[in-house]
Amino acid sequence: MSVRVRFAPSPTGNVHIGNIRVAIFNWLYARHENGKFLLRVEDTDLERSTPEAIKTLLDSMAWLGLDYDEEPVYQTKQLQRHRDVAAKMIEDGFAYQKESAIFLIIMQNYSIHHSF
Repeated sequence: MSVRVRFAPSPTGNVHIGNIRVAIFNWLYARHENGKFLLRVEDTDLERSTPEAIKTLLDSMAWLGLDYDEEPVYQTKQLQRHRDVAAKMIEDGFAYQKESAIFLIIMQNYSIHHSF
């Protein structure tokens, strides 16, 4: 199995040292293992995840030489997939919905054989 690691920051302002530490560690691990380093942008905070904040993130990564191996994934563009998977989990009895929240059902000693 090949290594796939990701960096998933929430670009809501300047990039901070905690984010950079995680990015560097994951990038080094992927390179050491001949794996892939992926970028997933957690841009779901629509008020603070501005185009300028995303540009700052991408510019910071480029300045540090942290290249990624696939196109970045933006969470806001995955919304329908998340809804579809949640609906399938509810339908299959692995989750339930109460008001606007979805809760996972924890089952001990149960093997899940579904591919979401």
